[in-house]
Amino acid sequence: MMEPSAAVACASCRRHPLPPSLLLCLLLVALCLPPALGLYTVNAVYGDTITMPCRLEVPDGLLFGKWKYEMPNGSPVFIAFRSSTKKNVQYDDVPEYKDRLILSENYTLSIKNARISDEKRFVCMLVTEDDVSEEPTIVKVFKQPSQPEILHQANFLETEKLQRLGECVARDSYPEGNVTWYKNGRVLQPVEEAVVINLQKIVDRSTGLFTMTSSLQYMPTKKDANAKFSCTVTYYGPSGQKTIHSEPVVFDVHYPTEKVTIKVLSQSSTIKEGDNITLKCSGNGNPPPQEFLFYIPGEAEGIRSSDTYVMTDVRRNATGEYKCSLMDKSMMDSTTITVHYLDLQLTPSGEVTKQIGEELRVSCTISSSRNATVFWIKDNMRMQTSPSFSSLQYQDAGNYICETTLQEVEGLKKRKTLKLIVEGKPQIKMTKKTNTNKMSKTIVCHVEGFPKPAVQWTVTGSGSIINKTEETKYVNGKFSSKIVIAPEENVTLTCIAENELERTVTSLNVSAISIPEYDEPEDRSDDNSEKVNDQAKLIVGIVVGLLLAALVAGVVYWLYVKKSKTASKHRKCVSHHSREDI
Repeated sequence: MMEPSAAVACASCRRHPLPPSLLLCLLLVALCLPPALGLYTVNAVYGDTITMPCRLEVPDGLLFGKWKYEMPNGSPVFIAFRSSTKKNVQYDDVPEYKDRLILSENYTLSIKNARISDEKRFVCMLVTEDDVSEEPTIVKVFKQPSQPEILHQANFLETEKLQRLGECVARDSYPEGNVTWYKNGRVLQPVEEAVVINLQKIVDRSTGLFTMTSSLQYMPTKKDANAKFSCTVTYYGPSGQKTIHSEPVVFDVHYPTEKVTIKVLSQSSTIKEGDNITLKCSGNGNPPPQEFLFYIPGEAEGIRSSDTYVMTDVRRNATGEYKCSLMDKSMMDSTTITVHYLDLQLTPSGEVTKQIGEELRVSCTISSSRNATVFWIKDNMRMQTSPSFSSLQYQDAGNYICETTLQEVEGLKKRKTLKLIVEGKPQIKMTKKTNTNKMSKTIVCHVEGFPKPAVQWTVTGSGSIINKTEETKYVNGKFSSKIVIAPEENVTLTCIAENELERTVTSLNVSAISIPEYDEPEDRSDDNSEKVNDQAKLIVGIVVGLLLAALVAGVVYWLYVKKSKTASKHRKCVSHHSREDI
């Protein structure tokens, strides 16, 4: 606290701006100012309201309170007055603060719409009859800059060339901020002839705000092809240092081709005859080369084309080495293509007709780019061995398929078909048996032949046919036809089988049901049936023979007896004559 005499003198100088001794008044005012160190500071945000409390205790006998600020040269500028006795408020005619000030009853001063020019040293004064008290407040104003942007970006970057990448611009900052460049999140430090950074700060005189512009010159490498460049602005705010980041930017980096590559584009990993092949040639430069020379087997000169070359419906002679190069032939690459193939020759094939008992040789010959797997199928069933026919039978007929595949080549398989037809004239075997009821007999006609023979029955003699003709299923050229008959006398049954090749007839004698007869099993072969017929004939022959022998014996005996009687009479006559002669 200053001495009362000095306080009175200071108050007198403030009330009377033009004292008798101006120099003395200025000296007294200087003595009245408190030291600058440790001053109370109010931090304000640009555009907000600045609130400065008067940090003095209100004394007894207060007359009025006043606020002033100090010019850079130290001279005061009074801006607000509030009377303690009259309860009125007056604002000085200071254009800079017109309609922006509010002085409350506790002498707190508020300044609306904070500006950079409000960054001053303000003083609160409380005046009594005997004393003047003052307390300074320092006002600091802060303005957050806009988010930094990378402007004037290069269309592309070129390796081994130092060029401007862009400018990082952050506007309307107070105080001024610092700009930093980053690549992939790491700070870019200046490097001679590779990384050159220039920072420029411009202040707007009307607002006092700063605009920071940092330009970056950069010499990229091939590794920068996908690099993310960004920048940040670091500034001070009311609560301390802060940082704002820009959006990252990726630049197209141009670099020359160092390698040429040729590839085969195909739907599968292997190529077979009939496929389409697309060759693609590429260079690892940026931008990539657009034209190439393709070298095809059998072609003396390269074929000029874009980055692709298409071949359709390729054959096995397309196997070979393919190359491509840049137009100046400075770089070249090659690849080998193998076109897989599979040939199958079936002999005979198609529809083949053979006669039963004939020989048929079948061969399936394979030619392929790799070892092939061969298998046979007959009537949709896979065979264990390949077919071979030394004596064809009806069961050998059917559809034969020779199929082969290359397992390593997807979709490469071949098949050919042999439709084998085995023909034969009708063959007949007949069997009979007496049914368990002893009242009927079953006669079966076993037929073989192809095409399937048509069967007819005829009956010679008297007998009732109990059922109609029944046929079994025709399998492997064989089937059976049967009838059931009740013969009233000995009858003869005839089975007639006929197809396009021949007509075959076989008969069987069947005795009446009253005569016991040796029954033959139904499934006995026709050879046995023929033997039975032969035996019956033999028995009949023997019986007839015996009868004839008996008849002959009777005749001989009768002749013998007659001859004996004649001889006896002759002997009697001789004897008589003898006696007479004697």
